[in-house]
Amino acid sequence: MEAIDAILLGIIQGFTEFLPVSSSGHLELGKAILGDTSTADESLLFTVVLHFATALSTMVVFRKDIWILLKGLFEFKWNEETQFVSKIVISMIPVVIVGLLLEDFLKSLLVKNSLFEGYTPVIFVGFMLLCTAVLLWLADKAKDTEKKVSILDSLLIGISQAIATLPGISRSGATISTSVLLGNDKSKAARFSFLMVIPVIFGLIAKDLMSGEITSNTENLGTLSIGFAAAFISGLIACSWMIKLVKKSKLSYFAIYCLVVGLIAIVVGFYPSL
Repeated sequence: MEAIDAILLGIIQGFTEFLPVSSSGHLELGKAILGDTSTADESLLFTVVLHFATALSTMVVFRKDIWILLKGLFEFKWNEETQFVSKIVISMIPVVIVGLLLEDFLKSLLVKNSLFEGYTPVIFVGFMLLCTAVLLWLADKAKDTEKKVSILDSLLIGISQAIATLPGISRSGATISTSVLLGNDKSKAARFSFLMVIPVIFGLIAKDLMSGEITSNTENLGTLSIGFAAAFISGLIACSWMIKLVKKSKLSYFAIYCLVVGLIAIVVGFYPSL
């Protein structure tokens, strides 16, 4: 992979991890456009590095919140911080189950002709982006409230996060939209959505590292570092920006974007010669 490709894919991952447009879907589209020829191991390692970068950017943006949660947690009391952490743990259950039971199926969705003749990942991503567009449009029309995320809400939001493992379904878009449609405050919904993904990302990274599927290659160290830096910096910008956009009910713009990109992906997938 060339350095410029690493920068572009890093920027794509950094922005789309937080903006509700599907990071996995855009990474696949980006790789297709750039003609990425990386081996499976190299591609997985690069993806892990990018996810690590965006997880760190989330921790930097929410460093004060994380510190307050940790202090409250180690008071060993059923306080507000402990309750919040408990809700995050509950939200992780669905995605852990999906990851353990459906990992091979999810990987097959990114393989050409894996489901039926003529299938390509680009087509699937396109249809899932249309689903993301509908979710964002509905959430944008929801009324403002001051309701906090409940335990039941955290489980339902966790289910939406599990569904968002499908490439093309935005994780942040699905979780924030679900939270808002459940009647929760928009800023609290965004905060919960971004904090709940941190342990999930680190869990996935640990799983990939222990799987033995990732092989180290010192020749790609420079490319990996460049991709990491691009994803980290763009992640910082996107995370801060997204919080403001949710508060101002600007999700409809992303709904339109996902609709347009989704339709283009479907057309290109069915008619690649265009």
